[in-house]
Amino acid sequence: MSIPRVIIAGLNGGSGKTIVSLGLCRAWTRAGRNVKPFKKGPDYIDARWLALATGNPATNLDPYLVSAQVMRSLFVTAGKGYDGAVIEGNRGLYDGKDVTGSCSTAEVARQLDTPVVLVMNCTKMTRTAAALVGGMAAFEPDLNLAGVVLNQTANERHRGVLRAAIEQYTDVPVLGALPRMRSNPIPERHMGLWSDTEMHDSRSPLDAVADFLCDNADVERIWQIARQVPAADSALIPDLWDMLPADAAVGPVRIGYVRDAALWFYYEENLEALRRAGAELVELTLLDDAPWPELHGLYLGGGFPETLAERLSANIAARARVKSLSEAGMPVYAECGGFMYLGRTLRYGGVEYPMADVFPVCTTVHERPQGLGYVEALVVEDNPFHATGTRVRGHEFHYSRAVAYEGESVRHAFRMERGEGMGEDADGMIVRNTFAGYTHLFAPGEPHWAVNFVRAAARYRDAEAD
Repeated sequence: MSIPRVIIAGLNGGSGKTIVSLGLCRAWTRAGRNVKPFKKGPDYIDARWLALATGNPATNLDPYLVSAQVMRSLFVTAGKGYDGAVIEGNRGLYDGKDVTGSCSTAEVARQLDTPVVLVMNCTKMTRTAAALVGGMAAFEPDLNLAGVVLNQTANERHRGVLRAAIEQYTDVPVLGALPRMRSNPIPERHMGLWSDTEMHDSRSPLDAVADFLCDNADVERIWQIARQVPAADSALIPDLWDMLPADAAVGPVRIGYVRDAALWFYYEENLEALRRAGAELVELTLLDDAPWPELHGLYLGGGFPETLAERLSANIAARARVKSLSEAGMPVYAECGGFMYLGRTLRYGGVEYPMADVFPVCTTVHERPQGLGYVEALVVEDNPFHATGTRVRGHEFHYSRAVAYEGESVRHAFRMERGEGMGEDADGMIVRNTFAGYTHLFAPGEPHWAVNFVRAAARYRDAEAD
């Protein structure tokens, strides 16, 4: 685990760590380094941008979703062959799911023995910055706070006072002082940054962010910090895939997954887990009516179906195809945006759009989040993917809420023990062999899922062949 690495953390959410992480990834990549990006916590959008900044897939790390042993194996397995790694944190450095800070960015830093560069918003602040940096450095003594990047500084005088105060009162070096950006090159909206699929040129803003960071921070000094990590024998850390169930010995099955501008929230580890369990994966789209190959299973990830609701609704052939596959008993697994597509209608901006009508519900997009954070659920109803009595961990981030049409009944496989789900302590709507919910899972933390999915696909394949 001696790969050069650094965690970019924030004093709090909105501190600027994403801009610094993207700028650093892009700057190091332009300098000829093969950089592996990681994102701490459950996240699809920032991870997508980190991948674009480096040209390499991003991997998520989260102590809630996986054990410490699995996370170390995931880091080593994903980091093999790269020159260095950038890990973008989430929220504030010490913020976790409870008062002890469990599952925080700091916990990831300790488990992976990684130096931390702190980004802090210095708006209307001078000497107080030194007190904050000193407190952050002393709060958990076993954390290596290797430097700080000052953000949202007003002018040269402001930057000079901040730098002098921090250097006088702390031992934490100032690695950069960023002026206020007149506009964010990567626009944001209700679920975070825009996706690259919604921008005509996704490379240009990343180069602009890299130029901004190089002009105002010492990116080469951060590289030297990243290189000063303890040597470790990676051979003693098992490969991730050697730790998880692999071949389900069911023979070849073909599982389609929709990846287009509407649905694209997938952890690459989820797709790889399906391959390891015996699936051939086929990438599909719901935005045109091109024929699909023979399938034995269907996976619908999350995304932004509401922004493309008119196109999804207009594609009557695709909607009818998905409904008929579900009615035929094909195993279908849908998360969040995929679940919204499987409803009867989707309401957005005051307009109600017909969807696939697998479930007799209307999902309505609201202005405020309807579910946000970690999830834990007990499986209480039979379904092909999760055995009854199993506890499943995941996360949710949705602005929509599903309501069944009057006179219609629905069944739920999950009883929520943490998180909102579909409300009333329920999530995971099921009908036949179709499962859909707001809960996103991470396959390395729920190793049964991929094996069960492939086995269900094999049963469907065999039944169709009879």
